[in-house]
Amino acid sequence: MNKFKNYFSIFALGFSSIIFSQGTSAGSLPQIADQQTLVKDITAEKALLSPKEQIEFNINKMFTDPVLRNANWGFVVYDTKTGKIVTSYNETAPLVPASTTKLLTTETAFALLGTKYRWNTQLEYSGSVDVDGVLTGNLYIVGSGDPSLGGNRGGAASYGQIVAQYLEAIKEKGIKKITGDIIIQTAIFKENKINLPENIVWLEQANYYLPVGTTKDIDPRNEKLIVSQSNNPFNQVKKYFYVSPYSNKMVFADEYEGAWVTTKVAEPPAFLANKLRESLVKSKIAIVGKVTPKIVDREPEPREVLSNYKSPTLSEIVNYTNQRSDNGYAEAILKSNGFMKLGDQTTESGRIVVTDHLKAINFDTVGLNYMDGSGLSKAHTVTPISQVKFLTAMMKTPYYKEYLESLPIAGQTGTLKHMFLVNSNGQIFAKTGTLNGVKCLAGYIKTRSNRTLAFSLLINKFSGSVAQVKDRMEQLLDPTLDL
Repeated sequence: MNKFKNYFSIFALGFSSIIFSQGTSAGSLPQIADQQTLVKDITAEKALLSPKEQIEFNINKMFTDPVLRNANWGFVVYDTKTGKIVTSYNETAPLVPASTTKLLTTETAFALLGTKYRWNTQLEYSGSVDVDGVLTGNLYIVGSGDPSLGGNRGGAASYGQIVAQYLEAIKEKGIKKITGDIIIQTAIFKENKINLPENIVWLEQANYYLPVGTTKDIDPRNEKLIVSQSNNPFNQVKKYFYVSPYSNKMVFADEYEGAWVTTKVAEPPAFLANKLRESLVKSKIAIVGKVTPKIVDREPEPREVLSNYKSPTLSEIVNYTNQRSDNGYAEAILKSNGFMKLGDQTTESGRIVVTDHLKAINFDTVGLNYMDGSGLSKAHTVTPISQVKFLTAMMKTPYYKEYLESLPIAGQTGTLKHMFLVNSNGQIFAKTGTLNGVKCLAGYIKTRSNRTLAFSLLINKFSGSVAQVKDRMEQLLDPTLDL
């Protein structure tokens, strides 16, 4: 905890009449100073104190501030070049981070998949089309866990647009009637994917792998080849690939003799399939069968691709997620992290993958309780010091540019568009977080002397309104620009 400087007491009485003019009598909410008064206050402090002393003075005055005096909060400013704390208060306390959690979720996706990764959702058909346009076979919609599928946000198409794309491909093929079903499946596409997921067996089908079961009952006698790290396993044809429970390495076999029990796979795009069926009927293209999932497919029938919808790049999806603080996208990205690494798209698998990744990059896990992808859970905790160390480490990654660009800019974009309109406009790049009684900010500061600082300000259990907490945040962070 910061302590008053000896000379703070000399200025305290003089400043108190200005600084605490916002306060009111007990039992009522403090009033927010107008921008002109705030600028005058900051100017007065600058004339007497260094930037660091201003910050420390502001930290101390918050102990008697009606909004924060009973709050549980932590704050740290960290020099990304020297790896040292510039100033701090309660920086090792585990606190609820709200949507600043998305910093961890989205970075894990960048690390696992790369910024240019795209998900495929492919329309295929089996069987043959006769001269009358009758398809004797099935339609397949093969998804890959696209977190943005049908969202019509962040560059993603709507369900209607994807259906229109598929319908056009069906018409171009001359199909006028379908005798079979619309089958929905989930797969990992080879494109952009260099490693197979763990814990699941995959069967080659054209340009992707379909799940066929768990690995626990695999007979080691069928392990014909251990795939070395230098070889591309996707060059093999019609093999069962899995992570061997015996050697803990990726292997393939000619036969699969495991149980029929499968792991949970990514939720297939059922809504898309049903929308397609509706559109076929409206377009007077008869379809005899129904929409049905097919999770286990040991011997996939030969198929032809009719159309392939590609998602926006991961960079575009992450940008939308962090700028808008989109909880739905964040949770979908979390599940995609689990699917791509472990082979099943559940929140629990996503949590395991993110936590394991954080440990692998030496994230300070003291006080970390990672509960979900978006930060909606109040059981989620993290320390301010671990956040700034993490943000500092991100600056050395190949995806730092895209990561930084995904963060809202003070006074200009995203969830920070209406904050820091006066003194820090355009100088703070940070993820916001808001829950009932929780207000957080974590990100980067570009100082006037061209230093890059990382910071975390996590406030829990405050009194008053969110607008009043934002005002206190600005008072704490504005002086950092002069460090």
